[in-house]
Amino acid sequence: MIIYSFAPMKKFFTSGLTLLCFSGFAQINVDTTKKLGEVVIRPYFSAQPLLRSTATIGLIDQASLDKQPATSFVSAMNTLPGVRMEERSPGSYRLSIRGSLLRSPFGVRNVKVYFDEFPLTDAGGNTYFNALDISAAGNIQVLKGPHGNIFGANSGGVILIQPQGSLTDSTDFALKIEGGSYGTFRENLVLNQRFEKYSLNFTQAYHRSDGYRDHSGMNRKYFQTYHKWEYAKNAALKALLFYSDLHYNTPGGLTAAQYEQNPKMSRPGANGLKSAIEQNAGIYSKTAYAGLSHDWQINKNFKHVVAVFSSYTDFKNPFITNYEKRKELTLGVRTYLEYERKHEYLKWKLDIGAESMQTATDFDNYANNSGNRAALRVSDELKAASNFAFAHFNADLFDRWLLELSASANLYEYSYKSLFPEVIAKKTNSFNVQVMPRAALSYLANTRLSIRTSVSKGYSPPTLPEVRASDNLINVDLQPEYGWNYETGMRYQSLDRRLYLDVSGFYYHLKSAIVRRLNDDDSDYFINAGGTKQWGLESTLSFWIIPKNMSNLLRGLELRNAFTLSHFKFDRYLDNTANYSGNHLTGVPKRVLVSSADLQLPKDFYLFLQHNFTSRIPLNDANTVYAKAYHILQMKVGCKNLRLGRIPFEVFAGADNLLNESYSLGNDLNAMGGRYFNAAAKRSFYAGLTVRLNRK
Repeated sequence: MIIYSFAPMKKFFTSGLTLLCFSGFAQINVDTTKKLGEVVIRPYFSAQPLLRSTATIGLIDQASLDKQPATSFVSAMNTLPGVRMEERSPGSYRLSIRGSLLRSPFGVRNVKVYFDEFPLTDAGGNTYFNALDISAAGNIQVLKGPHGNIFGANSGGVILIQPQGSLTDSTDFALKIEGGSYGTFRENLVLNQRFEKYSLNFTQAYHRSDGYRDHSGMNRKYFQTYHKWEYAKNAALKALLFYSDLHYNTPGGLTAAQYEQNPKMSRPGANGLKSAIEQNAGIYSKTAYAGLSHDWQINKNFKHVVAVFSSYTDFKNPFITNYEKRKELTLGVRTYLEYERKHEYLKWKLDIGAESMQTATDFDNYANNSGNRAALRVSDELKAASNFAFAHFNADLFDRWLLELSASANLYEYSYKSLFPEVIAKKTNSFNVQVMPRAALSYLANTRLSIRTSVSKGYSPPTLPEVRASDNLINVDLQPEYGWNYETGMRYQSLDRRLYLDVSGFYYHLKSAIVRRLNDDDSDYFINAGGTKQWGLESTLSFWIIPKNMSNLLRGLELRNAFTLSHFKFDRYLDNTANYSGNHLTGVPKRVLVSSADLQLPKDFYLFLQHNFTSRIPLNDANTVYAKAYHILQMKVGCKNLRLGRIPFEVFAGADNLLNESYSLGNDLNAMGGRYFNAAAKRSFYAGLTVRLNRK
């Protein structure tokens, strides 16, 4: 009843916000002499204007993060075309860039993630993205498509996170407290202190929620500190440390009948298996990370950067059928030398470097006795070594032509030995050295328009949790996935920088794609499918109809639109007797449209509206089951620069899923027994306040 009653509203917001984004600039004629700041990014070693970048890059700055719900990265990440982030239950992230989620029942794989200079992705190819609190990030850059040239093995893309406190315009002090529906409470504190040559940041956050579904509560305690010491005019040290203590319950997937009957329920017991509640299914993950980097400008031509890093994760997962415990230790180093020359019409630079890391993982599986470890079943030790050397050449001719040539040589191997129930001596599985080249060209036609093209190779070896999946078998036959990506695009930016348009098209032919399979007992394993053919179109449009502070009635009005068209299909994919060739890629919606309106009102009031339309999603490789299309409407209102005595503060309130949609955000793909669905929360609300202090 509720869904049907809101159908006219869905059509209104879908068409209304979209049409505004594409036609608003034709409706109001105002003074355009006020220019907005130029967007500058750091995708490859040094800063450059976004307009001239050779890559297709999604950018989420601090202002964009502040508009989104602070309880999760999901809403902010999904504003970028080509990016899909899911959350099966609070704290349980899955992420893909221009591809499927078939490799990731949870977590992040086939995507490389960096936190400042330091790889957050371990040598085994796994990334604990959910260890981070959203307050840890100052901004996020997403490099779409394979960028293994200087970032090592990946087939999906690269995410570069700038830590809180690393930006020159960081707030000196901020305290945020908020609460909301389903027992949600969040608090975070940010402190930045600057001295003449030294700056430090301390970030702390606590987040808890009961969750919408039964047995879906979570809590996370997070601490981070970031330091920079410019001990000489040409040299600086940076240090990053964080600790995350995360726990969330896993309610489990539901069948279509259970999902329709009661979407809030957790997975019930069946066929001799206990329920998620009876087995106290969940994740307990504690991660400590430390990194130290040194930046030395040797002279006007030479620069050297070296970074060392280490992480330790204590991971426990009581599941329906077993209790898994992992201890993971990572050690690594990354370094490069840069040579730069500048002439009147030509500027060029060459970077040569290497990255090396190892991750040792102890896998222990026990029987699960209502959330407690019982008898030991299997014990293995695996160690992954990821090493690559890279070279990157950048040439800027006449400040119009930007050429980038780069490549990396990747060597990946893992060793394994079994301790129980049978002792098996250490063995090593090495893959051939893989060269990952990239060539890209950008041309600035004038001060407003640029065009770009690139070709690059993607390569991603199996991760340790794929080699040794929950079936507790070491799959030495699993091979890396690889393929070539071809891309072209254009960017337009008006002279006053109020209008920005980015359109890109690509074709990615991925071979030996790694996909997940499930056994009858719900344990998983991974195989190499034939591959995928991925045609895609992405666009981003933003327009300040009314620039900031240009009107007395409306202090600013910005409209944004992000569109994704994904025509992804399996290629020569045979599974036993089934032929899935030509089927749509599992877990990928064909169309996603995200539209938003940001209104700045008098007296520092603001209103932010965002609508997300996602088309239906195939849930199995046979394409016989689909998740329904959905519309999500979000809103946030607030008022800044209120004062309590001399203390400035901001109050805000927001709502998620205003249309009260029933949808699943984090489907279990190819699920055994048809348990595909993990219901997302219905209509919910939150409110809070922020105190920010800045020295003048």
